[in-house]
Amino acid sequence: MKQVVQNYKSGELALLDVETPAGKPGGVLVRSAFSLISTGTEMMKVSEASMSMLGKARSRPDQVAKVVQSVATNGVGATYRKVMNRLDSYTPLGYSLCGVVEEVGAGIDDVTVGDLVACAGNEHALHSELNWVPKNLYVRVPAALAARHASFATVGAIAMQGVRRGEPQLGDTALVIGLGLIGQLVVQLLAASGVRVVGVDPDQERCALAERLGASVCGHPGSGDVAIAVGELTGGHGVDQVYLAAGGSTNEPVELAAKLARDRGRVIDIGKCRLDLPWNAYYEKELDVRFSRSYGPGRYDPEYELDGRDYPIGYVRWTERRNLECFLDLIARGRVDVEPLVSHVADFATAVETYRRLNEGELKAVAVLFRYPGVDTGVAEPELTARVPASIRTSRRMGRVRTAFIGAGNYASSMLLPHLAEREDVELRRVVTTSSLSGANAKRKFGFAEASTDVDATLADPGIDAVFVVTRHSSHAELTRRALLAGKAVFVEKPLALTEAELGKVLGAVEESGNDRLQVGFNRRFAPLLHEATSHFGRRIGPASVRYLVNAGRLDHGSWYSQAGSEGTRFDGEGGHFIDTVSWLLGADPVSVYACATPDQQDLQILLRYPDGSTAAISYATTGPASFPKETLDVVADGKVLKFDDFARASVYARKRWTSSRIPKGRDKGQHAELDAFVTAVTSGGPMPVPLESLVATTLATLAVRTSLATGAPVRIGTSA
Repeated sequence: MKQVVQNYKSGELALLDVETPAGKPGGVLVRSAFSLISTGTEMMKVSEASMSMLGKARSRPDQVAKVVQSVATNGVGATYRKVMNRLDSYTPLGYSLCGVVEEVGAGIDDVTVGDLVACAGNEHALHSELNWVPKNLYVRVPAALAARHASFATVGAIAMQGVRRGEPQLGDTALVIGLGLIGQLVVQLLAASGVRVVGVDPDQERCALAERLGASVCGHPGSGDVAIAVGELTGGHGVDQVYLAAGGSTNEPVELAAKLARDRGRVIDIGKCRLDLPWNAYYEKELDVRFSRSYGPGRYDPEYELDGRDYPIGYVRWTERRNLECFLDLIARGRVDVEPLVSHVADFATAVETYRRLNEGELKAVAVLFRYPGVDTGVAEPELTARVPASIRTSRRMGRVRTAFIGAGNYASSMLLPHLAEREDVELRRVVTTSSLSGANAKRKFGFAEASTDVDATLADPGIDAVFVVTRHSSHAELTRRALLAGKAVFVEKPLALTEAELGKVLGAVEESGNDRLQVGFNRRFAPLLHEATSHFGRRIGPASVRYLVNAGRLDHGSWYSQAGSEGTRFDGEGGHFIDTVSWLLGADPVSVYACATPDQQDLQILLRYPDGSTAAISYATTGPASFPKETLDVVADGKVLKFDDFARASVYARKRWTSSRIPKGRDKGQHAELDAFVTAVTSGGPMPVPLESLVATTLATLAVRTSLATGAPVRIGTSA
């Protein structure tokens, strides 16, 4: 079997062929399905191993002290040989995994062969195809919990033990310093406990992630925003607990903890950071400094970990095994979400390369998983994922945008071209249609310089800067792909793609060309009334509940929208509108989709789940009366309600109620503002109005509706760089 090992002397990492561990009494043999790389602890070891001998000594003064003691006891020669022998040996990596029980040892009666278990321990839950795990270091995975999520059990137990050491209470305010893997989990556990959380990290992406996962406010340690937020949330008293989840050699975390903690507050050290306590600051507030020992009581006790002797629950409520079980239960019940923490999933065969990319900073990640081949976890895990390539093209600033329209049907002629025709910064260079007469009509009405039926020549024309794809749904992905490869900025009406394969080809074009100048026609997020309503609703802190009723109505007989075989289902075509609107309102992309339908598959109920625990129910109905509004939307959060009625009227129910005035000239669904944002992005060379990752996530979520209907199960949504 293969196992990841490291030579601490040379720094060499290897995927080594080693003997399969033998099964023994008191434990189980587990075949790995997923194992987790701790981007903190493990990468610190990898980084230290690449240092010089002097660097290693400086980074581990505790080990240097042991060497000095050994010299005094055994002499220089014996100590040197002992140290060199230990350094020049392979040591294992890893301590958190999920796998399938392959063999059960004598004395084990709580699992059977084939069960899915989560395992812990830096000697028993290694990055290895097979591991022998003693009884108190594995737990059964709850039914239907994904194996990749169960592989977080160990780091979850570490975070949980840290939170338990802080003894938080309902209504407390806590500060989490360091928003890496452990810090992100601490944030979620505290939020689930009714604690308001402020986060600190120099990485703004990690701050944004923590806010999506439940933190009230997060910021850079030197910005001053954190201190202001703490003052506002605590009435100037300071936080009740500070959780140190940071690493490194700086003493800033413990100094910041003293500054922002309340009188007699608690400071809990979970990570491995410098702890030169400023005596006066800690003395004057009489701060209670506590350490959190790994997964919980039982850790480092061989009788507990190796011999399987449990502590009586009446004396020790939360042992490390009970912490493991509790954390998995929280994931299974949706109180903790680890999926947003998964930055990358790598095949186990690429382990050495993955560590190299992490160590050199090429791969920036919160959590990385190894996926092992050929392991049947016994759990159906429908999932749609896509890798979003990074752009390498530098967009240039330009004067007028020279545009071409491929398609000039009713929507293009009524909702897009009237807005563009009146702009001085847009030149309508060419319209391309299948019918010569429709092209001539569009040229006459909107002032195109020329009309054509030749798509190839249009895409190859260097005098065209931006292409609008406003054709039937089945052609969107291919035309978008070709336009991106031609170096054009692309505005494509929804949907972007009708299948995963089509989406993959579009993203392949982005990667091949480096051109990510793409916008999908999700106009509702640009609607002025919706923006006005959200401004009155204010910033959201807690999870939201969203209800979106779409009274789509019946199609006219013979409508091409009903040609599901070639053009996709009706929801495939327009469902992205509603998903994108909800995602914009919640400030995040969905992580799972569940759908059910009436027997004829025409009326749908769709449930979306978001990283911070927010949910959205989209009711897509085709059997309602035409007299009822098409779109009604309610958002409930933080004791407030936003009510939105078909782009005509909106209300916010809060301490101070706000109601809009009825729009006198029709319903503005955002097309004008959407086009303005697109043209501005193209002319300025700035970022596109909607990030590519969000466009992809919305497309995947729309496609996931079909998958969920077919499987009867929720479908995970994932994008990665």
